Amino acid sequence: MNSTLSLKALFLFLQTQQDKKMSNITYVTKETLDQMILELNHLKGHGRSEIAKAIAEAREKGDLKENAEYDAAKEAQGHHEARISILETAVVNARVLDVKDIDLSKVSILSKVKITNMGTKKTLEYHLVSENEADIKIGKISVSSPIGKGLLGKK
Repeated sequence: MNSTLSLKALFLFLQTQQDKKMSNITYVTKETLDQMILELNHLKGHGRSEIAKAIAEAREKGDLKENAEYDAAKEAQGHHEARISILETAVVNARVLDVKDIDLSKVSILSKVKITNMGTKKTLEYHLVSENEADIKIGKISVSSPIGKGLLGKK
């Protein structure tokens, strides 16, 4: 009885993990994927060597128990490795979108839309993008934002 219960629990756990992996898929443009790969390569190469150098310099300064520089360098290393891990996951889960592959008869990801504020008669243009690419300052809003969700599917 216990082995059956544990197998069911294991199956449910594995199913949950698979669902999480599938939900991590991110849709990006080719340019964004290229930027992510470039940053990842920089962090793995030059970034890691710089942090290793900082740790080595801090070690040379004596007792590691009371060495604030060493602690700071190790903390920076942790943040650096976390960023690498996040980028690796994002690159693996990235799916490249091309405007040619998208139905432009209705609003969807990569669509450019114009919105007019009826009160002020001011018109704004937005480009609907994935969460990773969103930047309101340059007119890119996420399809998962409230405005983005409201626009999806409109003609």
